Amino acid sequence: MLKFDRRLISHFDWPLLLVTLLLIGCGLATVLSATHSNEMLVSHLFVRQASWAGVGLIAMLCALAFDYHWLERYGYVVYGGAISLLVLTAIIGSSAGGAQRWLSLGPVAVQPSEFAKIPILVAVVAYVHRMVADRALATGSLIVPALLLVVPVALILRQPDLGTALSICGLVGVTLLVSGIRTRLVVGLAILAALTGPYLWTHLKPYQQERVLTFLDPQSDPLGSGYHIIQSKIAIGSGMFSGKGYMRGTQNQLNFLPEQHTDFIFSVFAEEWGFIGACVVISLYAMLLLRCFVIAVRAKDAFGLLLACGLTAMIFCQVLINMAMATGSLPVVGITLPFFSYGGSSLLVSMAAIGLLMNISMRRFTF
Repeated sequence: MLKFDRRLISHFDWPLLLVTLLLIGCGLATVLSATHSNEMLVSHLFVRQASWAGVGLIAMLCALAFDYHWLERYGYVVYGGAISLLVLTAIIGSSAGGAQRWLSLGPVAVQPSEFAKIPILVAVVAYVHRMVADRALATGSLIVPALLLVVPVALILRQPDLGTALSICGLVGVTLLVSGIRTRLVVGLAILAALTGPYLWTHLKPYQQERVLTFLDPQSDPLGSGYHIIQSKIAIGSGMFSGKGYMRGTQNQLNFLPEQHTDFIFSVFAEEWGFIGACVVISLYAMLLLRCFVIAVRAKDAFGLLLACGLTAMIFCQVLINMAMATGSLPVVGITLPFFSYGGSSLLVSMAAIGLLMNISMRRFTF
């Protein structure tokens, strides 16, 4: 199963690897800046993140070492394993900040909701690929994908982790659109979502409702629920055109900016490197996503196309939500910036996704 065809090396996707490593390098440098202190230049958080990057490289290589069609045959098994981890998290998971999202494995804590993203996508793609021939996806065919999505999303929302739940819904939604879902069904789902909005609002936790209200008017509670957005926008704006310089961002160094090494790491980078640096990072993400899109278009078969589109959507949704959150364009939902933010589970899953995309790219030349 893990046998690697050496002939595939000639078709290795070096541009995708290069852009990914550049983003990881920028992320590590920013984590170092966001977590250092006068007493300790190299923090233990930076060491952990660098270690996770090394593990991520191994995960990327493992994702290259097998034919991705294996996922179609065993996708439900992988999905079942992910659900088991989410259930285990609900039972014995460790809590922090009012959320029960982590499983402790000795000295290491992992976030199963992050690891569930790819298995959920694989299970949905495997089912849809079997159902879709040359016709649009029928309404009845969406029952199973809906169930495959609802079960893990419900477990993730229970933790609670709204950001991860939204990103999973986004990547599954893109996959279904690419598979040929009927236009009138998309319109119907949009109307249904609008009608159920008031019901969903009443089931949000109080702090989640506050985040939405704060998004609409951050100044309504500048020292409370609006503090995160206000400080993030101040940090980005204070960087101006060329930035304040590496490790010289005042919002970061004086601890005005909350969650600076996770949710708001883009704000730290923008304050230090300014508009120019922000444009460079956004350009790197644009290059990464464009390359992922090209891989999807050139995929050898429909399964590879759907899988590549889902993986691309996974990365895109996280980038879009995190940057929009940091700039005050979306409510704060607690989602990390791929390859950039501190978080071993997120980094490992993102690098595994790149490995799978390379897998699909290389194997389009096999027959």
